Amino acid sequence: MSALPDTYCIGRNIADLRDPAACAAMIRKHSPRAVINAAAYTAVDYAETHELLAMTINGDAPAAMAKVCGELGIPLVHISTDYVFDGTGSQPWTHDAPTAPQNAYGRTKLAGEVGVRDIGGPHVILRTSRVVSAHGVNFVKTMLRLGAKREALDVVVDQIGGPTTARAIAATCHAITLQLIADHDKSGTYHFAGTPDCSWANFSRAIYKAAGLTCIVTDIPSSAYSTPAVRPTNSRLDCSSLMTTFAIPRPYWKEGLKEIIKDLNNNTKKFEL
Repeated sequence: MSALPDTYCIGRNIADLRDPAACAAMIRKHSPRAVINAAAYTAVDYAETHELLAMTINGDAPAAMAKVCGELGIPLVHISTDYVFDGTGSQPWTHDAPTAPQNAYGRTKLAGEVGVRDIGGPHVILRTSRVVSAHGVNFVKTMLRLGAKREALDVVVDQIGGPTTARAIAATCHAITLQLIADHDKSGTYHFAGTPDCSWANFSRAIYKAAGLTCIVTDIPSSAYSTPAVRPTNSRLDCSSLMTTFAIPRPYWKEGLKEIIKDLNNNTKKFEL
Protein backbone atom coordinates (compact mmCIF):
# COMPACT_ATOMS: atom_id res chain seq x y z
CA MET A 1 0.00 0.00 0.00
CA SER A 2 1.42 3.36 -1.00
CA ALA A 3 1.63 6.18 1.52
CA LEU A 4 -1.61 8.07 2.07
CA PRO A 5 -1.54 11.75 1.02
CA ASP A 6 -1.51 13.09 4.57
CA THR A 7 1.19 10.75 5.89
CA TYR A 8 4.95 10.98 6.08
CA CYS A 9 6.59 7.57 6.22
CA ILE A 10 9.96 7.18 7.94
CA GLY A 11 12.16 4.12 7.37
CA ARG A 12 14.82 2.61 9.60
CA ASN A 13 17.50 4.50 7.67
CA ILE A 14 16.13 7.68 9.29
CA ALA A 15 14.72 6.43 12.60
CA ASP A 16 16.05 3.04 13.71
CA LEU A 17 14.07 1.48 16.58
CA ARG A 18 17.34 0.07 17.91
CA ASP A 19 17.92 3.68 19.00
CA PRO A 20 14.73 4.69 20.90
CA ALA A 21 16.07 8.18 21.63
CA ALA A 22 16.55 8.86 17.91
CA CYS A 23 12.96 7.81 17.22
CA ALA A 24 11.71 10.18 19.91
CA ALA A 25 13.86 12.99 18.53
CA MET A 26 12.46 12.45 15.04
CA ILE A 27 8.90 12.86 16.35
CA ARG A 28 9.87 16.03 18.19
CA LYS A 29 11.56 17.38 15.05
CA HIS A 30 8.52 16.90 12.81
CA SER A 31 5.83 17.58 15.46
CA PRO A 32 3.11 15.73 13.51
CA ARG A 33 -0.61 15.63 14.28
CA ALA A 34 -0.25 11.95 15.23
CA VAL A 35 2.18 9.02 15.07
CA ILE A 36 1.60 5.46 13.87
CA ASN A 37 4.18 2.91 14.98
CA ALA A 38 3.89 -0.11 12.70
CA ALA A 39 7.52 -1.22 13.12
CA ALA A 40 8.64 -4.13 15.29
CA TYR A 41 11.08 -6.98 15.76
CA THR A 42 8.86 -9.75 14.36
CA ALA A 43 11.29 -12.66 13.96
CA VAL A 44 9.49 -14.78 16.55
CA ASP A 45 11.98 -17.65 16.69
CA TYR A 46 15.09 -15.46 16.61
CA ALA A 47 13.68 -13.43 19.50
CA GLU A 48 14.22 -16.47 21.73
CA THR A 49 17.97 -15.93 21.47
CA HIS A 50 17.92 -12.15 20.81
CA GLU A 51 15.43 -11.03 23.45
CA LEU A 52 17.44 -7.96 24.53
CA LEU A 53 17.44 -6.61 20.97
CA ALA A 54 13.76 -7.46 20.57
CA MET A 55 13.04 -5.70 23.88
CA THR A 56 14.78 -2.54 22.71
CA ILE A 57 12.77 -2.47 19.49
CA ASN A 58 9.42 -3.75 20.77
CA GLY A 59 9.50 -2.41 24.33
CA ASP A 60 11.84 0.54 24.79
CA ALA A 61 11.25 2.30 21.47
CA PRO A 62 7.44 2.45 21.74
CA ALA A 63 7.76 3.79 25.29
CA ALA A 64 10.17 6.49 24.11
CA MET A 65 7.84 7.45 21.27
CA ALA A 66 4.84 7.50 23.61
CA LYS A 67 6.70 9.80 26.00
CA VAL A 68 7.38 12.47 23.41
CA CYS A 69 3.88 12.10 21.94
CA GLY A 70 2.47 12.63 25.44
CA GLU A 71 4.60 15.74 25.92
CA LEU A 72 3.40 17.12 22.58
CA GLY A 73 -0.21 16.09 23.27
CA ILE A 74 -0.50 14.11 20.05
CA PRO A 75 -2.04 10.62 19.60
CA LEU A 76 0.04 7.48 19.11
CA VAL A 77 -1.32 4.40 17.33
CA HIS A 78 0.80 1.37 18.16
CA ILE A 79 0.56 -2.12 16.62
CA SER A 80 0.70 -5.11 18.96
CA THR A 81 -0.10 -8.82 18.74
CA ASP A 82 -2.21 -11.71 19.99
CA TYR A 83 1.04 -13.23 21.29
CA VAL A 84 0.60 -11.20 24.50
CA PHE A 85 -1.94 -13.88 25.53
CA ASP A 86 -1.15 -17.45 26.57
CA GLY A 87 -2.74 -18.84 23.41
CA THR A 88 -4.89 -21.49 25.11
CA GLY A 89 -8.61 -22.24 24.96
CA SER A 90 -10.97 -21.72 22.06
CA GLN A 91 -12.77 -18.44 22.82
CA PRO A 92 -11.72 -15.20 21.11
CA TRP A 93 -9.49 -13.01 23.28
CA THR A 94 -11.17 -9.80 24.42
CA HIS A 95 -9.17 -6.58 24.68
CA ASP A 96 -9.25 -6.75 28.48
CA ALA A 97 -8.40 -10.45 28.85
CA PRO A 98 -5.43 -11.30 31.12
CA THR A 99 -2.09 -11.31 29.32
CA ALA A 100 0.46 -14.11 29.73
CA PRO A 101 2.91 -14.28 26.80
CA GLN A 102 4.55 -17.66 26.25
CA ASN A 103 7.56 -16.59 24.21
CA ALA A 104 10.15 -13.81 24.01
CA TYR A 105 8.40 -12.01 21.17
CA GLY A 106 5.17 -11.85 23.18
CA ARG A 107 6.99 -10.61 26.28
CA THR A 108 8.67 -7.79 24.38
CA LYS A 109 5.45 -6.74 22.68
CA LEU A 110 3.65 -6.70 26.01
CA ALA A 111 6.41 -4.48 27.40
CA GLY A 112 5.74 -2.06 24.55
CA GLU A 113 2.04 -2.01 25.39
CA VAL A 114 2.78 -1.26 29.04
CA GLY A 115 5.20 1.50 28.07
CA VAL A 116 2.62 3.19 25.85
CA ARG A 117 -0.19 2.94 28.40
CA ASP A 118 1.91 4.14 31.33
CA ILE A 119 2.63 7.47 29.64
CA GLY A 120 -1.08 8.26 29.79
CA GLY A 121 -1.25 10.23 26.54
CA PRO A 122 -3.86 9.74 23.81
CA HIS A 123 -3.19 6.38 22.21
CA VAL A 124 -4.60 3.27 20.60
CA ILE A 125 -2.88 -0.09 20.98
CA LEU A 126 -4.11 -2.22 18.09
CA ARG A 127 -3.49 -5.94 18.50
CA THR A 128 -3.60 -7.95 15.32
CA SER A 129 -2.59 -11.43 14.16
CA ARG A 130 -1.18 -13.45 11.29
CA VAL A 131 -0.11 -10.50 9.15
CA VAL A 132 0.34 -11.29 5.45
CA SER A 133 1.31 -9.22 2.43
CA ALA A 134 2.81 -9.31 -1.05
CA HIS A 135 5.95 -7.84 0.53
CA GLY A 136 8.50 -9.09 3.02
CA VAL A 137 8.63 -12.53 4.61
CA ASN A 138 5.25 -13.93 5.64
CA PHE A 139 3.12 -17.08 5.55
CA VAL A 140 1.46 -16.46 2.17
CA LYS A 141 4.71 -15.93 0.32
CA THR A 142 6.36 -18.89 2.02
CA MET A 143 3.46 -21.21 1.15
CA LEU A 144 3.41 -20.01 -2.45
CA ARG A 145 7.14 -20.59 -2.81
CA LEU A 146 6.92 -24.09 -1.34
CA GLY A 147 3.71 -24.96 -3.18
CA ALA A 148 5.25 -24.06 -6.52
CA LYS A 149 8.06 -26.57 -5.91
CA ARG A 150 6.36 -29.44 -4.07
CA GLU A 151 3.45 -31.75 -4.68
CA ALA A 152 2.45 -31.98 -1.01
CA LEU A 153 3.08 -30.26 2.33
CA ASP A 154 2.30 -30.96 5.99
CA VAL A 155 0.75 -27.92 7.71
CA VAL A 156 -0.34 -27.38 11.31
CA VAL A 157 -4.10 -27.68 11.85
CA ASP A 158 -4.55 -26.93 15.57
CA GLN A 159 -3.45 -23.28 15.58
CA ILE A 160 -6.48 -21.10 14.88
CA GLY A 161 -6.69 -17.38 14.14
CA GLY A 162 -7.67 -14.69 11.67
CA PRO A 163 -5.23 -13.92 8.84
CA THR A 164 -4.91 -10.16 8.39
CA THR A 165 -3.48 -8.30 5.41
CA ALA A 166 -0.98 -5.49 5.94
CA ARG A 167 -3.05 -3.41 3.52
CA ALA A 168 -6.12 -3.71 5.79
CA ILE A 169 -4.06 -2.89 8.88
CA ALA A 170 -2.63 0.23 7.22
CA ALA A 171 -6.08 1.49 6.23
CA THR A 172 -7.42 0.76 9.70
CA CYS A 173 -4.54 2.58 11.41
CA HIS A 174 -5.18 5.62 9.25
CA ALA A 175 -8.91 5.61 10.03
CA ILE A 176 -8.25 5.18 13.75
CA THR A 177 -5.70 8.00 13.74
CA LEU A 178 -8.09 10.51 12.19
CA GLN A 179 -10.78 9.66 14.73
CA LEU A 180 -8.33 9.73 17.63
CA ILE A 181 -7.09 13.19 16.64
CA ALA A 182 -10.68 14.41 16.87
CA ASP A 183 -11.55 12.50 20.05
CA HIS A 184 -8.84 11.53 22.53
CA ASP A 185 -11.46 9.73 24.63
CA LYS A 186 -11.33 6.87 22.14
CA SER A 187 -7.93 5.94 23.55
CA GLY A 188 -7.52 2.32 24.58
CA THR A 189 -6.64 -1.19 23.46
CA TYR A 190 -8.46 -2.78 20.53
CA HIS A 191 -8.28 -5.87 18.35
CA PHE A 192 -8.28 -6.14 14.55
CA ALA A 193 -8.03 -9.42 12.62
CA GLY A 194 -9.35 -10.93 9.43
CA THR A 195 -12.41 -13.16 9.30
CA PRO A 196 -13.23 -16.03 9.36
CA ASP A 197 -10.85 -17.63 11.83
CA CYS A 198 -9.13 -20.68 10.39
CA SER A 199 -6.21 -23.07 10.84
CA TRP A 200 -2.88 -22.65 9.08
CA ALA A 201 -3.68 -25.80 7.10
CA ASN A 202 -7.00 -24.47 5.82
CA PHE A 203 -5.44 -21.09 5.09
CA SER A 204 -2.79 -22.90 3.03
CA ARG A 205 -5.49 -24.65 1.00
CA ALA A 206 -7.14 -21.30 0.32
CA ILE A 207 -3.79 -19.85 -0.78
CA TYR A 208 -3.22 -22.66 -3.27
CA LYS A 209 -6.75 -22.42 -4.59
CA ALA A 210 -6.42 -18.68 -5.14
CA ALA A 211 -3.04 -19.12 -6.83
CA GLY A 212 -4.10 -22.07 -8.99
CA LEU A 213 -1.54 -24.42 -7.42
CA THR A 214 -2.23 -28.12 -6.92
CA CYS A 215 -0.07 -28.73 -3.86
CA ILE A 216 -1.83 -31.11 -1.45
CA VAL A 217 -1.99 -30.05 2.21
CA THR A 218 -1.99 -32.68 4.96
CA ASP A 219 -3.10 -31.70 8.47
CA ILE A 220 -0.60 -32.21 11.31
CA PRO A 221 -0.67 -31.22 15.01
CA SER A 222 1.63 -28.57 16.46
CA SER A 223 3.50 -31.32 18.28
CA ALA A 224 4.71 -32.63 14.91
CA TYR A 225 6.26 -29.28 13.91
CA SER A 226 8.79 -28.08 16.46
CA THR A 227 9.88 -24.42 16.58
CA PRO A 228 12.20 -22.55 19.00
CA ALA A 229 9.33 -20.30 20.14
CA VAL A 230 6.03 -21.61 21.47
CA ARG A 231 3.15 -20.76 19.11
CA PRO A 232 -0.38 -20.12 20.39
CA THR A 233 -3.07 -22.62 19.43
CA ASN A 234 -5.71 -19.95 19.98
CA SER A 235 -5.07 -16.66 18.17
CA ARG A 236 -8.75 -15.74 17.86
CA LEU A 237 -9.38 -12.05 18.62
CA ASP A 238 -12.65 -10.47 19.68
CA CYS A 239 -12.77 -7.33 17.53
CA SER A 240 -16.20 -6.08 18.62
CA SER A 241 -14.93 -3.05 20.56
CA LEU A 242 -13.19 -1.70 17.45
CA MET A 243 -16.49 -1.86 15.59
CA THR A 244 -18.38 -0.25 18.47
CA THR A 245 -15.94 2.63 18.97
CA PHE A 246 -14.50 3.23 15.49
CA ALA A 247 -17.11 1.57 13.21
CA ILE A 248 -14.36 -0.57 11.66
CA PRO A 249 -15.45 -4.15 10.82
CA ARG A 250 -13.27 -7.22 10.47
CA PRO A 251 -12.04 -7.62 6.87
CA TYR A 252 -12.63 -10.81 4.88
CA TRP A 253 -9.18 -12.29 4.39
CA LYS A 254 -10.19 -14.16 1.22
CA GLU A 255 -10.62 -10.81 -0.53
CA GLY A 256 -7.29 -9.61 0.82
CA LEU A 257 -5.65 -12.85 -0.30
CA LYS A 258 -6.87 -12.26 -3.86
CA GLU A 259 -5.23 -8.83 -3.79
CA ILE A 260 -1.94 -10.31 -2.59
CA ILE A 261 -1.95 -12.96 -5.33
CA LYS A 262 -2.74 -10.27 -7.90
CA ASP A 263 0.12 -8.10 -6.66
CA LEU A 264 2.53 -11.02 -6.81
CA ASN A 265 1.38 -12.03 -10.30
CA ASN A 266 2.11 -8.49 -11.45
CA ASN A 267 5.60 -8.73 -9.97
CA THR A 268 8.35 -10.49 -11.91
CA LYS A 269 9.67 -11.87 -8.61
CA LYS A 270 6.38 -13.52 -7.61
CA PHE A 271 6.47 -16.32 -5.07
CA GLU A 272 10.02 -15.40 -4.03
CA LEU A 273 10.97 -14.34 -0.51
